[in-house]
Amino acid sequence: MRVLWVTNDLPPRAGGIEQFVGNLLDRVHPSSTLVIGPAGAGDDEQRAHDAAQPYRTVRAPGAVQPTPAIRRLVLDAAREHRAQVVVLGASWPLGELAPRIERELRIPVVAISHGLEAGLASVGLGHLVRRATRGLAALTTISDWAEDRLLPHVRADRVVRIPPGVDVDRFRPDVDGTALRRAWGVPDDAPLVGCVSRLVPRKGQDRLLAVWPEVRARHPMAHLALVGEGPLADDLAGAAAALGSDAGVVLPGRVAWDDLPAAHAAADVFAMPCRTRLLGTDVEGLGIVYLEAQAVGRPAIAGRSGGAPEAVQDGVTGTVVDGRDDGALVAALDRWLADPDGRARAGAAGRAWVEQAWAWAAIADRFATLLDEVVAEHAGRRVSPPRPGG
Repeated sequence: MRVLWVTNDLPPRAGGIEQFVGNLLDRVHPSSTLVIGPAGAGDDEQRAHDAAQPYRTVRAPGAVQPTPAIRRLVLDAAREHRAQVVVLGASWPLGELAPRIERELRIPVVAISHGLEAGLASVGLGHLVRRATRGLAALTTISDWAEDRLLPHVRADRVVRIPPGVDVDRFRPDVDGTALRRAWGVPDDAPLVGCVSRLVPRKGQDRLLAVWPEVRARHPMAHLALVGEGPLADDLAGAAAALGSDAGVVLPGRVAWDDLPAAHAAADVFAMPCRTRLLGTDVEGLGIVYLEAQAVGRPAIAGRSGGAPEAVQDGVTGTVVDGRDDGALVAALDRWLADPDGRARAGAAGRAWVEQAWAWAAIADRFATLLDEVVAEHAGRRVSPPRPGG
């Protein structure tokens, strides 16, 4: 099948949506796929990444948004590629492209939704979801929480659950994070709390720093690694410096795409106490990082935002807390740092759960089936019924 992807979220840039898109691209018709992604001229890592993929990538001159210029680029690329289906990496705002694509090219459009679309629907902006889904053959959803909020507003022909998954061959309990720990200056025998994520307000790295003195008082050898990049980097670095050089806090910056499994494996406990912000529009749709941490055998502490609680089995593979409740966060960190045997049991349970319910192989098969079905259905609609007696 000849597929055209249009997305503003694409590896090697780090992020949950980038992971989501990258894994589907790797597994669903990669050799016959063309991708339109965001620009990054002069980025050697990006050029090397694109050259190594089985699919071809065209980088737009800037961000991929539903502008007239991007619309022309998409239409021209779809014609040249002889695309049979177009996949939009995010339904809002890219869904605005769908009616024109369907009308001019007569091919179906499938869009992926994340937490943002559900957040819009939750705060009275369902009309934006309706506009962005009116030309779609199918919309995918990532969690129960997201689907419940989207369904009253969706105008797509069908809604299908395609959650994020984990590459269980990359993210494994036997991945060695020792080299990264040492590069970060963490002693081999120090218990390490890790957060691997974009440094943005929703994720809760600021709350980890706020409670860290109390955690450190209970666990004097504990270290905290806030791994990633983002607009809060300077603020978080300043807050960490204010705790003192002996507080055991490191901000190592972004890790390379290939090093993400080792970054999770470097920690003994994963913690990202996310919380919903901006009147409900800034919300966690699910949280791939929780699944990745559990896949390498680490207990995960998740915030109670959007679909994030669905990514952790509370009390079994980790703990779900209110990301604004510092006491609850301290208690969760204390629980897992104080109990190495409990961490091992939770890690084994988390690995088994991810293999059973969140492995990319099964999720990609489901997505491939969806593309097959919408293409077949769309082709059937274009076939005129036989005339009587014909």
